[in-house]
Amino acid sequence: MRPLRRRTAVSALLLALATGAGAGSTVVATGGGGRPHADRTLLDEVRDRGELRVCTTGDYRPFTHLDPDSGEYSGIDVDMAADLAASLDVEAEFVPTTWAELLPDLTSGACDISMGGVSVTLARAREAYFSVPYLVDGKAPIARCADQDRYRTLEDIDQPGVRVIVNPGGTNERFVDEHIERATVVRHPENTTIFEEIVAGRADVMITDTSETRYQETLHPELCAINPDEPFTFAEKAYLLPRGDEEFRAYVDQWLHLALNDGTYAGYAAEWEND
Repeated sequence: MRPLRRRTAVSALLLALATGAGAGSTVVATGGGGRPHADRTLLDEVRDRGELRVCTTGDYRPFTHLDPDSGEYSGIDVDMAADLAASLDVEAEFVPTTWAELLPDLTSGACDISMGGVSVTLARAREAYFSVPYLVDGKAPIARCADQDRYRTLEDIDQPGVRVIVNPGGTNERFVDEHIERATVVRHPENTTIFEEIVAGRADVMITDTSETRYQETLHPELCAINPDEPFTFAEKAYLLPRGDEEFRAYVDQWLHLALNDGTYAGYAAEWEND
């Protein structure tokens, strides 16, 4: 059973937190950097519009997956997007994007929030806000189980003759470009089919987030996540928000804080762990 939705009570709690209001106090609300309270914020626009526009790639299970036949989205962050929308008394509208266009689509106003296993990076943080993080992650390899002992370290992987497959436009490609010099890099444009390339023997190893390696080994018994508890990097996942909208960010942070502590997020994640 999924956790109960939280709705307008979150708004009231958040307003007090965002403005710093206390009992009997007089408050002039400001955002970060001393800006005056916005006359219009996404908190108003989303409710007036009746929908929360969510950019998501649809190619990163267990967080976001687009079924090519039905056109329906599913995943932990798809459920979380619906929960966030419900807390605002609106519907979630999913806007398809790619990893390369994820940030430009958000900053152009094509969507109100980007969700779906988005890694926190300083490059993204220069152009947008991140919510509080909801997951600690990092880069680790996944390979055919028969070969897992061959690819335990970056030095093992970065060898002539090793084919490292990567999806373009995101943090996986950035990591590979920075660390792989001698191995052959195979850029595969379809993240939904990239793991089948390893199974079929057309690639040897992929370096991606530990959360994805763990999930993909459950889908493909031929593949094994390698040292997911000791990743090559430290990373966090969060939701990407438009820069400058302090009220909307504060609301999302408060909603997410509650979801992480009342069983909402854990409930959605458990559905995929048992898939």
